[in-house]
Amino acid sequence: MGISVLNQRRLDNFRRNRRGYWSLWIFLFLFFVTLGAEFIANDKPLLVRFDGGHYFPIFKVYPETVFGGEFETEADYTDPFVQDLINEKGSLLWPVVRFSYDTIDFTASPPTAPSAQHWLGTDDQGRDVLARVIYGFRISVLFGLLLTLFSTIIGVAAGAVQGFFGGLLDLLAQRFIEIWQGLPVLYLLIIMASVIQPGFFSLLFLMTLFSWTALVGVVRAEFLRARNFEYVRAARALGVGSTTIMLRHTLPNAMVATVTFMPFVLSGSVTTLTGLDFLGLGLPPGSPSLGELLKQGRDNLHAPWLGITAFVVLALMLSLLVFVGEAVRDALDPRKVFDQAVAHG
Repeated sequence: MGISVLNQRRLDNFRRNRRGYWSLWIFLFLFFVTLGAEFIANDKPLLVRFDGGHYFPIFKVYPETVFGGEFETEADYTDPFVQDLINEKGSLLWPVVRFSYDTIDFTASPPTAPSAQHWLGTDDQGRDVLARVIYGFRISVLFGLLLTLFSTIIGVAAGAVQGFFGGLLDLLAQRFIEIWQGLPVLYLLIIMASVIQPGFFSLLFLMTLFSWTALVGVVRAEFLRARNFEYVRAARALGVGSTTIMLRHTLPNAMVATVTFMPFVLSGSVTTLTGLDFLGLGLPPGSPSLGELLKQGRDNLHAPWLGITAFVVLALMLSLLVFVGEAVRDALDPRKVFDQAVAHG
């Protein structure tokens, strides 16, 4: 089934917004590149050729004895002794960045300035900043996408039920949402962080509890408007169930406004995680985090590359998302779609 004329016009409008169109491609490129962070920045080689065999340390743990060493523990490929053993009968293929996010460089006193070895320098613990940026970008985007997905599902469902049925249900739900939005989220997160061990999924669950209300108002308004349309009344008169009417007839109208807001919700989710990490309430210590890097930039003013790197990465990420959001908003604007239809006769 091909794309409809209306959606084709929307897609054309999106492409005409060159800033948003190219921002989407740049963001997708950065995201998919960082998905393979282990193949870009790692302290383990991608491939080890040794004595006629091929080994893949990223996927499997090999003891040092496999390469002629003495210890049964995992080989430390950054150790010159292990490298010499392998180079005697083979070779190593390293990633572009030969450091992982938690690799500590003991050869210099941290933090070290950018150099040929560390392109963006090291932080105050001797960890490569570029590696932490690559892993941190991936975690931030994945967290933001999951938070946006769960928040959207819950928010759309809540707004749809409120708007479609209205009445006392809508009144009680609105009062509950007003109370829920008035809760001091930061203080609650501080209390919960002292009870629950902070982690990716626990933090995602806690943030979903307080972020699902972002789209309720928009979806509710669309359902309140659409439930009085003639085709909805006709469907009711024919005996069509409420669930079917909501999913087939009114939800598509609400999804236009929902899709428009989603890039902005995603950027807000990334900012939320960054802020929590900056305050020490986010991911566990040692995790690659842009907020933690921003905090290091504040604590180490004598190492300006830390703060500058965090600022540039966050500014670039959020700017791309905002530009994409603006392009989506313009593409779904009924006035511009109508103007395009008139222009094409």
